Amino acid sequence: MGIPAHYKAMTPNGLGTGLARGKAGDAPAIGAKSTARTVGGRRISALRNQRALGGFQRCQPVPVAPRLGPLETTSAPSVSISQENGMTAPPAPAAPPKRVAIFVEPSPFTYVCGYKNRYCNMIKYLREAGCEVLVVTPGKGFSAPGTDTSAFRDPPYEYYGAKVVSSFSVGCPWYWQLPLTLGLSPRIFSAVRDFKPDIVHCSTPGFIVFAAWLYAKILRLPLVLAYHTHIPKYLPRYNLSFVIPAMWTFFRMLHHTAHLTLVTSHMLRNEFLGEDTAPDESLKVWRKGIDADAFHPRFKNQEMRERLTDGNPEASVIVHVGRLGVEKNLKFLKGMLDKLPGTRLAFVGDGPARQELEVHFRGTPTVFLGMLHGDELSAAYASGDVFVMPSESETLGFVVLEAMASQVPVVAVRAGGIPDIIHSEGVGGYLYEPGDLDGAVNLVQRLLADEELRTSAGRAAREETTKWDWRAATLHLLQEQYPLAIAAARAEYANNTASEPERDAQPAQGGVGGPAFA
Repeated sequence: MGIPAHYKAMTPNGLGTGLARGKAGDAPAIGAKSTARTVGGRRISALRNQRALGGFQRCQPVPVAPRLGPLETTSAPSVSISQENGMTAPPAPAAPPKRVAIFVEPSPFTYVCGYKNRYCNMIKYLREAGCEVLVVTPGKGFSAPGTDTSAFRDPPYEYYGAKVVSSFSVGCPWYWQLPLTLGLSPRIFSAVRDFKPDIVHCSTPGFIVFAAWLYAKILRLPLVLAYHTHIPKYLPRYNLSFVIPAMWTFFRMLHHTAHLTLVTSHMLRNEFLGEDTAPDESLKVWRKGIDADAFHPRFKNQEMRERLTDGNPEASVIVHVGRLGVEKNLKFLKGMLDKLPGTRLAFVGDGPARQELEVHFRGTPTVFLGMLHGDELSAAYASGDVFVMPSESETLGFVVLEAMASQVPVVAVRAGGIPDIIHSEGVGGYLYEPGDLDGAVNLVQRLLADEELRTSAGRAAREETTKWDWRAATLHLLQEQYPLAIAAARAEYANNTASEPERDAQPAQGGVGGPAFA
């Protein structure tokens, strides 16, 4: 597994943390001193906005270069390294990347989960913008005996022209239906190296992040970590609360070594800052999006209404769509049903807690429809009266967006990323406080009893989602957020290079020490 010379030039052992290509740029350095600790080779300050990272003063962001067309580039001025007062001169703005390597698990091509649509649309619109894309994701593998392994299969070889590379997968402990992969193999590394990406984007938490982190450091590339599954909220549901402090420690170590961390809501961003999980200046919110054509009120139909109500279409029906897991707090809905006589409940989706939930809801007017796809799924959303989301652990909650796009009002808990979606009462839905059963019941009852209110709330929900477009969200990521990571990486590696002893050999062309930094 050879490493090209242009990837070796800039550190004593050739395995530095770094960047292959891209334009320079980030921000002025912060000169304040503070108590610091070393994590992953970087110095992390106790003050969130004053961190020294591995000899490079983490910078505050400055305005990014003006938006560029899909194939436009800018020429970057040279990066000057100022030794005065130990501070780093601000590098020039960075241009958007043209080659993006994406590490994502579980596979958005074989596993149905909350961010399947996000990554599929991201790939689609990166390609539309002219980017070359490489996707590394779990493929065939094994899990515990008796587990549903339908998701343990190879992804397509390409998707919208993006090359897809699969890695052997294993079932996640405590959640065996979920295929994960370490992605650590000479074959995967060679595919990434030969692709010559400008940036590495990896979903977290999971196993594949270890490969993405290692390959980015070996090849000296900007690293973007996108946080999707809020594990600290899940752990208590699995009687693993004692693991939470260690989990946050691991997150801090990991995200402080990234050049950009993306989260899916402002509430989650605030929690990350409160836990000192990532520096303020490199912690951004990844914009939400929805396919408002795939989820649309036109899919409402009588046949699906019959299925949702178990043959009682005149009855009021509450709908929930999503994975049936213990962390989703779905037993909360039984308490709601008990206080809403004549109302029916329909679960759409599957998961490890389905059998337990079927027992729990036995004797109630509840149906379990299992997994639905395509037009059937769209019809299930559109044919309900109210969509209810009791989960307190959602980093965003795509099912809420899909219900809103279907013109169905939502009643959801005020937790996780949901308030980022329903930010005003009546605009898309209504929120209740965690654990407030009476509050939730009152909101649902109010909507079911007032058809005019239900209709107006549904229309407001639909109108709200038409503002969120996947193309716009992806272009914002490509043109405004990725350049921040590239700029931070170039500044860091330029400083690391300047602080190294001079060597007899001249730097090879193309890497951090190549002409891009000349």
